[in-house]
Amino acid sequence: MPSALVTGARRGLGLELARMLARRGYEVAVTDVDEADAAKAAGEIGGLTWSFGLDVTDADACRAAADQVIERSGSLDVWVNNAGILFTGLAYEQGIDLHRRMLEVNAIGTMNGTLAALERMRHTGRGHVINVISLAGLAAAPGIVGYSASKHAAIAFSLGTLGDLRRSGIKGIHICCVCPDGVWTPMVDIDDPDDALSFSGVMLMPEQVAEKVGGLLEKPKPVLAIPAWRGRFARFFDNHPALTIRLTRFFMRDALRRQRAFKRKVESGKWPPSSP
Repeated sequence: MPSALVTGARRGLGLELARMLARRGYEVAVTDVDEADAAKAAGEIGGLTWSFGLDVTDADACRAAADQVIERSGSLDVWVNNAGILFTGLAYEQGIDLHRRMLEVNAIGTMNGTLAALERMRHTGRGHVINVISLAGLAAAPGIVGYSASKHAAIAFSLGTLGDLRRSGIKGIHICCVCPDGVWTPMVDIDDPDDALSFSGVMLMPEQVAEKVGGLLEKPKPVLAIPAWRGRFARFFDNHPALTIRLTRFFMRDALRRQRAFKRKVESGKWPPSSP
């Protein structure tokens, strides 16, 4: 049976990614900095899913996690770097400690997990590393600047490392960067005006993103934007920074309008959608 590890999997997108992998026949290690909640999540999924605590900012702990999966399951086939944190606000009013913390979890944590997985996968010459980025990793995002910066670092590391694998002749190991639009998880805040950009496009349910990620196991690609048109939208404005800066106030006003409309949708019971 193939095995997988998911970080930050106690709830939200991480939990749905673990659930998706379990449905696909993987023995899944549900990990999170909160060990007790990780155990609850694994129990909810059931089957051969198991759990342990993992702080992704600790490189030694990530390497030990990879060893733990191999010791139990015999292989490490998929590693998903999902753990992430977000602090909103005006970048120049936030202390450097907040920016550093987001870099430690979102960027360094992704690097630690990627390197730990690759160290083991290179022995077999195969495997998948799935790095959850964000549309905020494709273009600068006012209100969530530190988060956006950390995700830019994570995607640059991911794609550069994939290039290093290929120039070394390693073709059986894939690194895929997943860049979803807003995802309806506890990370987004419908009442926080600094988080308005999360509501500016398409709000996705975690299950929708997880299903798209599952497709990468059959057809890997370096970057998967969800939905694709929002990825093209973000890339366009990233390529035209002067235009983007001129339009920032317009974009933020429109995002706030959409956020307020979305709140009314939630309050009226029209969101989230009912499970089938």
